[in-house]
Amino acid sequence: MSKDYFIDKVLATTVVGSYPVVKGSGLRSFFDPLHTSVETAVADQISAGIDIISDGQVRGDMIQVFTSKLPGIKGQDVIGTVQPASGPITVGDTKYAITRFPKVKGIITGPTTLAHGLHINTPMYRNREELALDLAAALVPEVKALEAAGITLLQIDEPIFSTGMADLTIGKQAIGQITAALRIPTCMHVCGNLGNVLDEILKFGVNVLDFEFSNNMANLDLLSRRDLAGRMIGYGCVDSSSDKVESVAEIKKRIEKGIEIFDPRIILIDPDCGMRMRSRDVAYAKLKHMVEAAKMVRIGL
Repeated sequence: MSKDYFIDKVLATTVVGSYPVVKGSGLRSFFDPLHTSVETAVADQISAGIDIISDGQVRGDMIQVFTSKLPGIKGQDVIGTVQPASGPITVGDTKYAITRFPKVKGIITGPTTLAHGLHINTPMYRNREELALDLAAALVPEVKALEAAGITLLQIDEPIFSTGMADLTIGKQAIGQITAALRIPTCMHVCGNLGNVLDEILKFGVNVLDFEFSNNMANLDLLSRRDLAGRMIGYGCVDSSSDKVESVAEIKKRIEKGIEIFDPRIILIDPDCGMRMRSRDVAYAKLKHMVEAAKMVRIGL
């Protein structure tokens, strides 16, 4: 199978990343309070029938979990030249997931989104664009370690791209620094409405473009008039911003709208975004219904 089509299953399911935190107890939780959350996130994804799981991204918000480990950053302030972390950041939890399931995606927050979550308090950087390029370089050892650990896919989260606040030319250059370091397929997740940025985003050199559709069906109309150039589409069809658990039938209808536009072989089924803010019961039910809906559509092809 080519780098672009890295999973044989039609309408394979995955997650965007985060899962609710579940508190543990006992001696292990004393030394690692979030290990139970990792175990729970991995087990729930497997039980729900997800084809490509994550480690659950339970160890903090998407900015701090990376920036807190990078020299040159203190809190939310950039105080000097940003350097790579002294050791792996997310690799430990990802390795655990790999011991439980054969297909696991590694996930990092993209350099431009990180740059926009920080304050520049040093003359080393004139703007966030320069900072983003150094952040990309600082993340390369992390993604190479994730690749060496055995991940199936690397996902780069860049929610800032849909806001119009980011320089997408520099953003593309920063993403390119990361993807050039890898041999495995890469995915870029951009949530929100793509109306003003889609043409630029389609220029990025990744294998999968992951967008939200359940809350932004206008994105589907936009993409129906664009060429994906052989790439896969991450098809967000579950509303991760709401506690309402959509029925299997409702999710099935959303997927069916997607296959009217895209070849089912290039679609990865997933939620719109991460599930961190939902309860465990809601998050699990949403994933379970999504898997069942994908199965029903797959059978009907």
